[in-house]
Amino acid sequence: MKQHLNTLFVTTPRSFLRKDGEAVAVRLDGETRLRVPLHHLGSIVTFGAIGVSPALMGACGKAGIAISFLNDHGGFLARVCGPTAGNVLLRREQYRRADDEPASLAIARMVVLAKVANARTVLMRAARDHPEALGRDELQRAVDRLGATLRDVEKAETLDSLRGLEGDAAKSYFAVFNAMITAQKESFVLDGRSRRPPLDPVNALLSFLYAILTHDTRSACETTGLDPAVGFLHRDRPGRPGLALDLVEELRSFLADRLALSLINRRQITAAGFVRQETGAYEMDADTRKAVLVAYQKRKQETITHPFLRETTTIGLVPHLQARLLARYLRGDLDAYPPFIAK
Repeated sequence: MKQHLNTLFVTTPRSFLRKDGEAVAVRLDGETRLRVPLHHLGSIVTFGAIGVSPALMGACGKAGIAISFLNDHGGFLARVCGPTAGNVLLRREQYRRADDEPASLAIARMVVLAKVANARTVLMRAARDHPEALGRDELQRAVDRLGATLRDVEKAETLDSLRGLEGDAAKSYFAVFNAMITAQKESFVLDGRSRRPPLDPVNALLSFLYAILTHDTRSACETTGLDPAVGFLHRDRPGRPGLALDLVEELRSFLADRLALSLINRRQITAAGFVRQETGAYEMDADTRKAVLVAYQKRKQETITHPFLRETTTIGLVPHLQARLLARYLRGDLDAYPPFIAK
């Protein structure tokens, strides 16, 4: 079992990260504000104008600690990591399956089944926990539509038809997302899913959480020895981590969406923490971003029973477990890839 390692998020502008013995030192205005031993870290994520010394990059690469550089609102810029892990035979098999449509369809179908099932569970939970809330009937109709989609996904015969079903399910899900917001309803309204740029605070929050989740799934693929760029549902595109995005689909509603709803409904964040830019895009201010990151790390420390392995694990380890289960399937140790379907 992989030990649960922490991610160091650095959000303060003008910070500089350097190697200090066997630790990373975060310096600002000539002073060391934080010092963390390297063996306590699994990865480092920086936001905005953050500097990193070459010596620290080298030490992190040697220790298997990936450094991801994101812009101020969580958009991916670059990633520094050490030598590729895993053996070449696993990646060659991954490439063969990705080039074979029936083989890709078998894996992509499991990913979409998990995505739709987990989204449906989030809707059912919202309807159960808030029976008096406006939109409960709307939620139930969406639950029924996603149930029908699950049956269609099982019968999909091509990747294109599967992607069409996945897209329809996403539209049904986000069409009722506002019904799950039970507090600050006037300030947090999802006016359709917008990504580049996010045109409202809810979209900004979701995009930020999805970016962090993608970092985690990408690290899981690298650690397992899989190529994060070669997916089965998401096809090859320069600069896109297709396989990491496949794993994100399984986890986005369970981890990111539920966390976003909790942050809003419990008033842990407010609309005042989102700033509208001249472009129309919304970005979080520093305090809101810190609150979201703290909540995300806390969520990752929560324990669950893995639905396939029947073992107790932290939520933060789920991307690593799914990457390992996929590797076992590609090696022929499993008859099918078992996706993560939350209870």
